[in-house]
Amino acid sequence: MNLKDKVVEALKCVYDPELNINVVDLGLIYNVDVTDDHDVEVTMTLTTPGCPLHDSITRGVRYSIEGIEETRNVEVNLVWEPAWSPEKMTAEGLRLLGR
Repeated sequence: MNLKDKVVEALKCVYDPELNINVVDLGLIYNVDVTDDHDVEVTMTLTTPGCPLHDSITRGVRYSIEGIEETRNVEVNLVWEPAWSPEKMTAEGLRLLGR
């Protein structure tokens, strides 16, 4: 498994506590970039800009990636454009929501 795949798998362990769905299946992760030096940059969003769990979720993303031995530097970029919508969810995320 390459490092990017390991990062995505680790991110599946980070849950939105209100919806109880991981950030990958919820569609919050927009991009994962891994450099040749094993630096990782994640671009993500949240379901709403005023999310009260903002720090908790972004910290969880950072810590899950830092827990992978091969990674060096981790950067988490929180963006609001494009805005999150349920269409960004995976089939598994939609199933977990009962859709």
